[in-house]
Amino acid sequence: DIKLQMDYTSDRLDMKTAKYAAGYDAVCLFVNDTADTEALWVLSMGGVKFIAMRCAGFDRVDTKAAKAFGLTVSRVPAYSPYAVAEHAIALLMTVNRKIHTASVRVKMANFSLDSGLLGMDIHGKTVAVMGTGKIGQILCKIISGFGVNLLAYDVFESDEVKSLGGKYVSKEEIYKQSDVIFLMMPLLQATRHTINEEVLPMLKKGVILI
Repeated sequence: DIKLQMDYTSDRLDMKTAKYAAGYDAVCLFVNDTADTEALWVLSMGGVKFIAMRCAGFDRVDTKAAKAFGLTVSRVPAYSPYAVAEHAIALLMTVNRKIHTASVRVKMANFSLDSGLLGMDIHGKTVAVMGTGKIGQILCKIISGFGVNLLAYDVFESDEVKSLGGKYVSKEEIYKQSDVIFLMMPLLQATRHTINEEVLPMLKKGVILI
């Protein structure tokens, strides 16, 4: 039988807290931990051999350093892609229809109506999904039900997205045409700062970014 001894801490991993793992075989990290080169060096010097990420993303781990220090890294292969895609739609409707503002007003017994609560019809608008992996494809299915003009961008084009009427275009075309843009790409060096000071002037006024 395998016997495991597990200890817990509320401290986030960084170069200073990594020393607390000395003597342990493995550490379990989350999205707010920083497993950079310095932190990984301290972990490896303390005897840690295995890093288990309890999330799908691994952008917080310097994988090259982990390999150099002899550390094995694992991650959650996938969350429910439906949950993430549906939540993205919930965010869109919340921002567009000012649901968060209206909710606060109701709690304050303020039932006034004014233009600050107005949104727009999503039907007929141009919606772009940047990143059409599992989550992005499901999002395309959902948003197409709103009757939108669907644009997409990905280094690998999806036949399923095309079958929904989605049109793959360049990033520049998406920036110029879209009323709503969903960023559904993994955080990699190539996708970091996709929306930056050079892109902002290209966007339509009032565009919604999710």
